[in-house]
Amino acid sequence: MKIFPRYVADPGLQSGIAEEMGIHQTTVSKTLSRVSKKIMEKADLWIKFPSSTHDITVAKNEWLQKCKFPSAIGVIGCTHVRIPKPVQFGDEYINRKGFVSIYVQATCNVNEQFTRVEASWPGSVHDNRIWRNSSVWKVLSECKNTVLLGDEGYGLEPWLVTPFRNVTEDSHKSFNNLLKKERVVIERYFGQVKRPFRVSQYMCRINLPNDPTIVACCFILHNIAKHLQDEDFEDMAQDLHEDGDN
Repeated sequence: MKIFPRYVADPGLQSGIAEEMGIHQTTVSKTLSRVSKKIMEKADLWIKFPSSTHDITVAKNEWLQKCKFPSAIGVIGCTHVRIPKPVQFGDEYINRKGFVSIYVQATCNVNEQFTRVEASWPGSVHDNRIWRNSSVWKVLSECKNTVLLGDEGYGLEPWLVTPFRNVTEDSHKSFNNLLKKERVVIERYFGQVKRPFRVSQYMCRINLPNDPTIVACCFILHNIAKHLQDEDFEDMAQDLHEDGDN
């Protein structure tokens, strides 16, 4: 059925989609739940963070083929997905920009693929708190000479490189410029998800417990489209890059 792709591509009220397709609203709801669960069953196949020595080495080599930062295997970043304000603990979902959201933290590699997605945190939670509670933090804390690139929202760690603060020296400026240039890819990838899967850009109107699942499905479908080199997806991503839309 076309209900799930219709919803994630052009979100709206389920009742509106039901009327458009000539079906009952409960059919829309049940279909979204059923399809999202099936997609999530394949999550580990399509979103994989390198954890073995071999996979980490491959990720490092791939990074250096296109970028310059040594020992890097990817970038970490966050993005907000709007949701209706929950009845319980609603204020926790009001982010620093003043709107209600869940906060999605993700890591990506140099091949425009997401390697981990955490999509269950309220919008008010700080980047560093999500990071410290993530499975990726645990993996990298046990690795040597392996780093992710992050922005100033994170603290400097042996496995997470962040910009110098209060920069005065030229060498520090050069370091920050390179870091900014290489970590900005995740902002572009977030945009590539939000352009075709507009539910992650405008508003996810599912019951709160199911919001993270719908959002995670969008990231999984992004990786699948990249793997299949889907022409429609690539054209849309190119338009996004030219428009500068994040």
